[in-house]
Amino acid sequence: MQKEDCFYLGKIVRKHSFKGEVVIKLDTDEPELYENMESVFVLHGTNLIPFFIEKSLLQKGNQLRTKFEGVDTESDADAILKSGVYLPLTMLPKLTGNQFYYHEVIGFDLEDVNHGIVGKIVGVNDKTAQPLFEVDSNGVEIFIPMIDHFIKKIDRKNAKVVVETPEGLIDLYLG
Repeated sequence: MQKEDCFYLGKIVRKHSFKGEVVIKLDTDEPELYENMESVFVLHGTNLIPFFIEKSLLQKGNQLRTKFEGVDTESDADAILKSGVYLPLTMLPKLTGNQFYYHEVIGFDLEDVNHGIVGKIVGVNDKTAQPLFEVDSNGVEIFIPMIDHFIKKIDRKNAKVVVETPEGLIDLYLG
């Protein structure tokens, strides 16, 4: 399994017992969806290694106490501590309407209601206070804030995100 075929689910943040149990901090708004998984991929170096789950228990909202097969001691747990946990993209719940996953819209056209097609979404920058669509408009990089009232429609069938940006925003980049 390649990392690009997976999504980040969370991180192993601490050991829970001397019997190899660990706690995974889930990076999701719906942790209950991941309470009864059979397996996950743990990032070890640059490789994703499958780990099978013997038992797990959701605690404190987004913390999943987990016992992996073959992780039976504190030193076994130490070996995977602070590692990222991943699942295949196929396990993401399907979103509808104007909800979307960041990876899902990369490659979509971005169309502004007033400007028409602005360009292709080449990435999403979520390192800023407000996530941004990174749009390539004939070689010019344009950043469009991903604000709910800007996003008018996610058109999956035609691979297009339709937005209505404030007057002058796109002209700042193209003017």
